[in-house]
Amino acid sequence: MKRKCSLNKIIVSFIYLMLVIQVTAAQELFKNEELTISKLEDKTWVVETNDLTTMYILEGDNQAMLIDTGTKCKSLDKIVREITQKPLTVVLTHNHRDHAGNIHYFEQVYMHPSDTTVAVNIQFEGEYKWMADGDVFDLGGRKIEVYLMPGHTPGSVVFVDKSINAAFTGDAFGSGQVWLQLRPHVPMSEYYASCVRMEKIMNEHNISKLYVGHYPHVKRPMDLSYLIDMKTLAKEISEGNFSEAKDYPNMGLDISCENPKIAANGQSMIVFDPENIN
Repeated sequence: MKRKCSLNKIIVSFIYLMLVIQVTAAQELFKNEELTISKLEDKTWVVETNDLTTMYILEGDNQAMLIDTGTKCKSLDKIVREITQKPLTVVLTHNHRDHAGNIHYFEQVYMHPSDTTVAVNIQFEGEYKWMADGDVFDLGGRKIEVYLMPGHTPGSVVFVDKSINAAFTGDAFGSGQVWLQLRPHVPMSEYYASCVRMEKIMNEHNISKLYVGHYPHVKRPMDLSYLIDMKTLAKEISEGNFSEAKDYPNMGLDISCENPKIAANGQSMIVFDPENIN
């Protein structure tokens, strides 16, 4: 009886996995030397640049949303209009250059105010609009909820779309690997709390897909098991248990620490500053 029960669980898990793969398989619509545009699911597209930055376009009955603006992408405003003609809201998951590099194409951009201290070195003559934890963008028949998830940056946010059981995370939880303890510093214990909160949201609202900030790197959404791996790793590091962490090459960015380390657990990796944990 026990063996039969285990077999049934395996069969059910396999069927669920196949359904997820079918639903989330990207359908390539356009490609040139700069970028690729693919349809992820109904009224949901991903724009991938050749330097691995990612933007998502969501369309409702009345409005559309562009999540992040990426880099190395000319006339992003016109590219978006190849997908949708609906009134457009532009939002940032966080204020790093690889996500905010093309904001100059737009007149208004939404961001969490905690990220005003994050160095991006980009020019923007438009208007910043501030969003907060708990805000809801109503696109018409499709509501996008905002959750503040400090860690990668103080103002990292996640956009949750319950209508497709998905969350758009930027780099809040990484694309297999997430950088933490950058400047400005966010305690690892605070990031762990973000992981705990995200796990609860995913469980309560059946969020099965995490669309991450560097989709070209992974070519698939992450899932709950990935988030749990990340949570476990964040807890270990926050408690000082990272003796097996490896040296990570300092990339010379003005946001990085001097002697970063990298630790791994299952599907997840965290780059962090061992001298400045909490």
